[in-house]
Amino acid sequence: MTSTHQSFSRRTALKKGIGSLSLSSAAAVTRVSTATASASRAPHFRPKAKHVIVLYMSGGYSHVDTFDPKPRLSHDHDTSIGPELERADFERYLKAPLWKFRSNQQCGTQVSDLFPHIRNVIHEAAVLRSMSCDHIDHGQATLQLHTGSTGFAMPSVGSWLSWGLGTFNSNLPAHVVISEHRPYAGPQIWDANFLPGVHTGVQIKPGSEPLPNLKPASLALQQNLELGLLESLNKRHLRRRSRDAQLAARNSSFRTARGLQDMAPEVLDLSRETKKTHELYGTASSDQTSYAAQVLMARRLVENGVRFVEIVDAVGACRDNWDAAHRDVGSHAKYARRVDQPVAALITDLKRRGMFDDVLLVFCTEFGRTPWAQDGKGTKSRAHHPHAYSCWLAGGGVKRGIVHGKTDDIGNRVVEDAIHVHDFHATILHLMGLNHEQLTYRHAGRDFRLTDVYGKVAHEILA
Repeated sequence: MTSTHQSFSRRTALKKGIGSLSLSSAAAVTRVSTATASASRAPHFRPKAKHVIVLYMSGGYSHVDTFDPKPRLSHDHDTSIGPELERADFERYLKAPLWKFRSNQQCGTQVSDLFPHIRNVIHEAAVLRSMSCDHIDHGQATLQLHTGSTGFAMPSVGSWLSWGLGTFNSNLPAHVVISEHRPYAGPQIWDANFLPGVHTGVQIKPGSEPLPNLKPASLALQQNLELGLLESLNKRHLRRRSRDAQLAARNSSFRTARGLQDMAPEVLDLSRETKKTHELYGTASSDQTSYAAQVLMARRLVENGVRFVEIVDAVGACRDNWDAAHRDVGSHAKYARRVDQPVAALITDLKRRGMFDDVLLVFCTEFGRTPWAQDGKGTKSRAHHPHAYSCWLAGGGVKRGIVHGKTDDIGNRVVEDAIHVHDFHATILHLMGLNHEQLTYRHAGRDFRLTDVYGKVAHEILA
């Protein structure tokens, strides 16, 4: 028996099909198979937050229609401010916002009528009105927002946090992305790239099967025996290839998938929430696909130990999102109705559960919109605008009820307390207890980091 076992190689086992017996889920959940999360690791210093939830509004919402009020746009609507330096043949006509701005009753921060629910809780957040990035196209700007780079494939911010801090729950990945459709730049925005594959984001698709093949194909006893055999074969194979990082990640892939089989169905089951909670978010117990359901799912994930969760908001991938280029900016109303109540509910829910101080909320987009009409006087669209836009942070370690940064009187350029995307990333890492200059990874002969050679922490917004 012993000699037979010794001659029974990993390759023989795989040829005989043992590698695909009952844990087809491990093969099918491709991101999970390389996402065996590492144990929780110590940060560089005491963190102000333990988890991150990113609420990414894909397409670039207009800052001057949402979080950055500019009375001059209404007063001088359809007034020319001359051509751009880059386009001397194009006359720019200011365009009034389509929604009125009103003040939050507790802090006075103004938010437009697009977001009445968010406005009611914006006293819990720090609004950043001085964001900027380096690219005018969706793909490159989206890539920079997520990886710090506009052109080269680099690890995503979720992957850097997973690598730097590990996970709280070995049965769930540290880095999860809820994305119903393929976003700009595709899976690159949650990829680990040259970091170990363990830190690549696990994509959850809202619906009846958020992760494929979670239901075991065989009985638990049989499955455990199969896993035991696979583990012993893989470990023996790895001993002769100790420097193979991908093989090391694969070695624990089936165990990870087994843990997901145990935990994911429960964590992703929104029917376990109370009627009061569903009413708060605007969901039903059977709802698995709405944006509200995705936000509730994100809360359940961090509640069960997931370090980083991002929700990519897009109704129909790159065709149906916040993009208002060459189309009516009034379409913002459709997307705002979808996200407004759930996002506000998340803040209320986290506070109610005593989780708000541990979770950093990041509400963001890839760039803003021009203060002028894109296609000439009287037209309905606004063009891409990387030079100035607005995002907000709330929760762990962030000052509440403040506005940071300032743009000029039409929202065209940042004039005070500029925050570049690299600064944005440095601040997020800092709130999670990581020094962005020290969080480096040696690859191809040099040290890489999320912020490249840039970035400064926005200490003014820190509580």
